[in-house]
Amino acid sequence: MVRTRIAPSPTGEDIHIGNLHTALINWTFAKKNDGQFIVRIEDTDQQRLIKGSEERILKTLKEYGLIYDEGPDAGGSAGPYRQSERLETYQIYGKELIEKKVAYYCFCSKERLESLRKKQQKEGLVPRYDKHCLNLKDPEKRVEDGESYVVRLNIPEDIVISFEDLIRGEITFFGKDLDDQVLIKADGFPTYHLAVVVDDHFMKVTHVIRGEDWISGTPKHIYLYDSFGWEKPIYVHTPLLRNPDRSKLSKRKNPIWASWYLKHGYLPEAVLNYLCLMGWSHPKQKEIFDLDEFISVFELKNIQTAGPIFDVVKLEWMNGEYIRRMNSGLLTNKLLEFYHEKYPKEAIEKTVPLIQERIKKLSDYLPLCEFFFKMPEEYQADLKPHKSILKKAHDTLAKITSWKAESIGQTLQNLTVKEKLRNADFFMWLRVAITGKKISPPLNESMEILGKKECLHRLSSLL
Repeated sequence: MVRTRIAPSPTGEDIHIGNLHTALINWTFAKKNDGQFIVRIEDTDQQRLIKGSEERILKTLKEYGLIYDEGPDAGGSAGPYRQSERLETYQIYGKELIEKKVAYYCFCSKERLESLRKKQQKEGLVPRYDKHCLNLKDPEKRVEDGESYVVRLNIPEDIVISFEDLIRGEITFFGKDLDDQVLIKADGFPTYHLAVVVDDHFMKVTHVIRGEDWISGTPKHIYLYDSFGWEKPIYVHTPLLRNPDRSKLSKRKNPIWASWYLKHGYLPEAVLNYLCLMGWSHPKQKEIFDLDEFISVFELKNIQTAGPIFDVVKLEWMNGEYIRRMNSGLLTNKLLEFYHEKYPKEAIEKTVPLIQERIKKLSDYLPLCEFFFKMPEEYQADLKPHKSILKKAHDTLAKITSWKAESIGQTLQNLTVKEKLRNADFFMWLRVAITGKKISPPLNESMEILGKKECLHRLSSLL
């Protein structure tokens, strides 16, 4: 059975948008193959943990509809699904590696390691551990005596490690270029490199689908699999998302947390649709499609290796397309939910037809429509010089018996002719008087929704 996983670290505000892309690929591949999708929390870096991060990560995945089969709050036969709850297992397999001479105890101080690093940099060398502790006499005695230590991977300098990446082909590394990676830290917690191999093995992960930034760590993982005598998973290293200027995604240039997009009015289905197109293209060159269609046409081998551009402007366009394609009832409910039912459903329902073609995000609704729910507090034009014509508009509108957009429009049009006013000027003044803004949904229809009493009240308040 196909089993995929993502292993986010709760060291940020939420799940990174790039990791959401990775989660989408893992989830899709599992669904396509009637497999299982796992979430495992990599919380071994205790110094960098952020309170509440794990909960936000899991909540965001669910809000995007990427429901996992196994995880910290979903259970499963391969748990626990937090690495901090699996420490005993890592210790067992760390000791096995030491017994096999594949790993060794290292007692080097931070000062020695820093001095070594500076010396190597000065000599123009890539900083790496020098195997100083590889052949120590009786290191077990020093461990028993309570001396601080780490466990390091012992990679022979003459070894050649190759692995097949499903989308990149064969990738080869040489032992002389690899560092003796720390596997177990001084606090007893494993590093990513030991934990990921042990966990993927015991969770029966068949396909490791992760970002290309992990390619350099993969030869160490291959070496560990071979040392344990375990079957290796299939590797797929997907391209990292890039800014439009090809730089790495960073919060200095774009929002990077997946929940930010939901909080700012992007639809989860639109964000996922856009992420589908990152490093992959639809066989029929379609841009807009749902997840069911993505599952049916997706093939891992068709992922491209060039770094895809994550363009928020393009995402916003796609989100607008989703909004325009919705039926008005669904959009009403989405807006109601987005604004936490702060505004009456009936009012939103009436205004949706006026703004559906105009907004690109749910958050665009209120700036356009807030005047439906309360009097303007500010006006985008000085109306004092135009009080007399606003008074005539008030008195003329007061005579309307059928308060409909058509009759409102005709009445106002007649007034402009009678008073010899430029349409552009008059209707701008009236629009600002009613809505507070120079740009708003269609004025006549907006006035119909507001009602005669409210419109007359707003005009009289300015006189």
